[in-house]
Amino acid sequence: MNKHTVITVIAIIVIIIPFANSGLSIFGIPQLEYRWHGPGQFSFFTMSNHGEVEFCNPMPFWQSFEGFQFSTYYDAKHMGSFSVNPATINPLSSSVQKGVFSSQELVSAQHVFMTLDFEFDGGDIRLDPNKLIVVVRADIPILGIIPYSSTTQISGFDFDKVMRSENLSC
Repeated sequence: MNKHTVITVIAIIVIIIPFANSGLSIFGIPQLEYRWHGPGQFSFFTMSNHGEVEFCNPMPFWQSFEGFQFSTYYDAKHMGSFSVNPATINPLSSSVQKGVFSSQELVSAQHVFMTLDFEFDGGDIRLDPNKLIVVVRADIPILGIIPYSSTTQISGFDFDKVMRSENLSC
């Protein structure tokens, strides 16, 4: 092999690795599983006081994100967002990440969350639980500079079930 061929092959590998890493992260984010750190102990009120989320990466490659956010809306009004800092999760394993809840109207949000938690636990219906929507957003920049986000909208009741999950794949 001549010297130019070796240099070309090395250059191609160096160029392909960052694109492959970004592509695998984009592909893997929808498969990423999550739940509240204490299985079965989730409540929206607890989330509004910060906490930890457990992420499970069932894929055989590393999964990275720059931000993971759960934004809550009741009757189309933004109640607040629970945000997790950047993380990389090892293949076929789980990782616990701290998160912070922020809201412009924290007291109002906590009141709505307490009422809905009571309803989801079988209490009397005072607020329409169908009006609670959670938008799950993962930010995965391509090559660290091109913004890319994966967004999923889920009902508050389904989000509550996901966060209370007893078992993850990892």
